[in-house]
Amino acid sequence: MALPVVTVTANASGAVKGAKNGDVVAIIDVIDMSTTLETALEAGAVQVFGACPDGITVPVFVAPDRIGMAAGKRAVEENCNVVIISEPRSGPDALREARCASVIKGVQAAGAKVAAIVPNIGAETANLVDFENTVVVAVTNSGGVAFDAAFQAGAEVFTITVARTLKMKGGEPARKGIDRVCSYAIESGKDICLVAASGNALEDILAAEYIAQRIIEEGFLKER
Repeated sequence: MALPVVTVTANASGAVKGAKNGDVVAIIDVIDMSTTLETALEAGAVQVFGACPDGITVPVFVAPDRIGMAAGKRAVEENCNVVIISEPRSGPDALREARCASVIKGVQAAGAKVAAIVPNIGAETANLVDFENTVVVAVTNSGGVAFDAAFQAGAEVFTITVARTLKMKGGEPARKGIDRVCSYAIESGKDICLVAASGNALEDILAAEYIAQRIIEEGFLKER
């Protein structure tokens, strides 16, 4: 029997390749997208997504309006609102809103409501908004783009961080994300593609390598 495989790659192009290979894709963007989204899940979010911001050019196919539509549909199903995480971290609210205009359009087209747009500041984001019973979309340059690209290429996409959240520290955040990804991979019989959101971010690359090592050492890779 074939052994499941864990690969480590980087950037949105790597995320697309993993998706086209049929892998489960996990985006690692430690500062701050995947940390913000882990905190949102910890605080009671129903589901999290990532999307490409408006106004930037990327070398892969992205469709943030479709991400907004998917988030909005899930929010309608759960009878809840959507919270959007946007950038820049500081500066006027109008700039953050402009960068996620396509996502907002998709959410509204699905019949859902955007409850808040807040900056992407990692664990502290949970002090700005109540994530309980919400669907969350992180519209960010690195992690959001990689998530969007993998999603459009047909992958089931997750996020993992190694950074502290408000309630977890040490290896706990990584373990939580690993559990989610590996549970889905085992149930679906898929391989896992770990994506460092930016090849220029050493923290993402080291975190992806650490997560791969933990997956192997803790025995998630078994014959199927």
